[in-house]
Amino acid sequence: MAQTQHTPTNPQANQKANQKANPKANPQALISMRAVSKFFGSFQALNNVSLDVKLGERVVVCGPSGSGKSTLIRCINQLEIHDSGTISIADHQLDNSKASLKVIHDNVGMVFQQFNLFPHLSVLDNLTLGPVRSGKLSNTEAEKLAMQYLERVRIPEQAAKYPTQLSGGQQQRVAIARSLCMEPKILLFDEPTSALDPEMINEVLDVMVELAESGMTMICVTHEMGFARKVADSMVFMDHGKIVELSDTKKFFAAPDSKRCQEFLQQILPH
Repeated sequence: MAQTQHTPTNPQANQKANQKANPKANPQALISMRAVSKFFGSFQALNNVSLDVKLGERVVVCGPSGSGKSTLIRCINQLEIHDSGTISIADHQLDNSKASLKVIHDNVGMVFQQFNLFPHLSVLDNLTLGPVRSGKLSNTEAEKLAMQYLERVRIPEQAAKYPTQLSGGQQQRVAIARSLCMEPKILLFDEPTSALDPEMINEVLDVMVELAESGMTMICVTHEMGFARKVADSMVFMDHGKIVELSDTKKFFAAPDSKRCQEFLQQILPH
C-alpha cells in the first residue's frame, strides 16, 4: 500500500476545521463518525471513515490485519486521537477536552485483547477499583455490583483469586465484568478471543452473546464469524483504512458487494 505523506497537525484544530465541511452527526445514532482519518507518521490508519451505530445495535468489524479495525474503536474511546473528521457519542462531539473524556467515561467500556487486569489486585478489587475511584459507588456498593457481574459472566467463585491464578478465558470474562461495573451504554471489544487457547474461546463468546441478547450496544472487532452471524445486526469490512463494505449481516454473508470482501470471506469461512 502506498504511504501518504502527512504533516502532524493539531487534532482539535483539525476537528473544528472539518465540522463545517463534513455532514453533521446523525442525531439518532449513539455513535456517529464522519470522515474520520488517523495517521501514524506517514501511515494512514483510517481514511475518511464514516459510521453510525444506534442504541442497542451490535456491529462486528472485520478485515485483514492492518486494515484499521482496532484504530477505529480506539478512536471512538479516544485512546487514539483522530486527526480529522468528527466523532460524536450521545450527541456530544469529541474534542479531547475534559467534557469529552467524561462523555466517554460515562458511556463507553472497552475489552482488550490482552485483558489488562492489575495482577497485584484480586479479581474483586479489579472490578471495584473503577466505580470507587470515580466516586460513583461506595466500597460496599461496588462489591455488591461486582459480584452481580461476576455471576453474569459465570465466575463468582473466582472473586478472591488473582488474575495469574485464572485461565485466559476466565481473565477475559473478568475484564468484561470490569467494564460492566462502570455500567456503560457501549461496549467496545478489540479482538477479545485472539489471545486465547481454542478451548477457551467459546466461554468468552457465550458471555458476549448473552450481552448482545440483553440489548447492549456493541462494536466488536473479531474474526469469529460464527459469533458475528449469531449476534451482529450489521457488518463492517475494512481494508487499507477504509470501510469497503457496510451491510446487514444476512446480506454480508450471502452476497457481499465488493470483490475484496468476497475474497476475504472465502479465505476466512470454512468450506
